Amino acid sequence: MQHLTTEQSNPITSEIDAACTLEIIQLMNAEDKKIAAAVELESAAIAAAVDAIADRLAKGGRLLYLGAGTSGRLGVLDASECPPTFNTPPELVVGIIAGGHKALTSAIEGAEDDEQAAIADLTQHELNQRDVLVGIASSGRTPYVMSGLRHAKALGAFAIGITCNHQSELESVADVVIAPVVGPEVISGSTRLKAGTATKMVLNMLTTATMILIGKTYGNWMVDLRASNVKLKARSIRIVSSIAKVDEQQASELLEQCHGEVKTAIVSAMRSLDYAEARSLLEKSAGKLRAALTL
Repeated sequence: MQHLTTEQSNPITSEIDAACTLEIIQLMNAEDKKIAAAVELESAAIAAAVDAIADRLAKGGRLLYLGAGTSGRLGVLDASECPPTFNTPPELVVGIIAGGHKALTSAIEGAEDDEQAAIADLTQHELNQRDVLVGIASSGRTPYVMSGLRHAKALGAFAIGITCNHQSELESVADVVIAPVVGPEVISGSTRLKAGTATKMVLNMLTTATMILIGKTYGNWMVDLRASNVKLKARSIRIVSSIAKVDEQQASELLEQCHGEVKTAIVSAMRSLDYAEARSLLEKSAGKLRAALTL
């Protein structure tokens, strides 16, 4: 453990306990500025991971995250935000955390070391050869995650590892390893800080870029969102209005006619089609709005 970058003492913050409040904040901010650069260095690996995920999803597979502690919570968070943002079914992107649901709010003693639990959790979620498993472990050695990735490989699933240490054990079990090395933490070993932020950035890229590739966006508009609250309903109206070049009243009426489906409403408006015809055109275009508008 002492050889892991994430476990080393940061000389820049060695006297942080003697600093004033403003100095503490400035020290933390200075360290946080290093995160984006570390993630940028992993761009090629992230892109390779996205291509693999998009390919598997297009063929009926799923994306599953597996992690313990902060890593597990970040995976669950990213997965839970996909349905409202991209209107994906809840089972398409799944977050699994060592220790189960209770571990989201409480530390579960020994959960990260339970190798059999990882296999049991993945079996419960029916992991198979069509899926992608992303194992998240800042240390690159968490037994729960390592076991899960080995199990995924044995099944023929695509295995991706995310760590904040170079030359980690993940490299022996993952098809692609994403390793933004952010350096020692402000508080030694507290990987909820820089490592956690880097992980969140990577997960944002994995799901967002994948959703772009499979047609969940048009330009930078989230045209497959689910209007589950007042804010999202208003956003749906703005999106239809902006892309289809209609006023907001017309956009609202189009959405009502198209059962709240943003892409269908846009196709209906721009191609002068009824709901069934617009929906059929989208299906022929594999759900990609840009393609549907040019058919």
